[in-house]
Amino acid sequence: MKIQEIIVVEGKDDTTAINRAVEADTIETNGSAVNQIVIEKVRRAQETRGVIIFTDPDYPGEKIRKTIAAQVSGCKHAFLPKEEAIAKSGKGVGVEHASPEAIKEALKDAQIMRKEIVEEITQDDLITAGLIGGQGAKERRIHLGKLLKIGYTNGKQLHKRLMMFQISRQEFAEALVTIRQEERKDG
Repeated sequence: MKIQEIIVVEGKDDTTAINRAVEADTIETNGSAVNQIVIEKVRRAQETRGVIIFTDPDYPGEKIRKTIAAQVSGCKHAFLPKEEAIAKSGKGVGVEHASPEAIKEALKDAQIMRKEIVEEITQDDLITAGLIGGQGAKERRIHLGKLLKIGYTNGKQLHKRLMMFQISRQEFAEALVTIRQEERKDG
């Protein structure tokens, strides 16, 4: 599988893991303090081939993602579920620990965040759905993030991410039905 877009990752180990899974070029940020040189490389890549931001599912990874997205519009975003990114030793989380299959799946599902935001799902919808506050809300958000391929967010960020990815009311409702069915099975 060859990826046309250039993939933005955090470091050399991520590039190695990507290359085990797919044929692709990468730009490495080398840490969460993304400098102007990296931003210019990403901007140039976006203009010529397109970019997929594929950072670790942790706080520094999200910080890098937000920094780049704020300065380079139109990038696609790939998200890896946290459990797919945990080191075999149990110490450390990152793209470099993911299986080639998990990496391929995340890249296949890469999406574009939109700047022009339309609110289809309200904050009240999230509360009613049990995604903010209350018992099991975090687990539901984790599950929702996987189903909609938008990554995990805390309660505060979920509303914003749903809008940025233009998740429709129907997609949201279908994901909630799946979550409720699985909760009934487990419960």
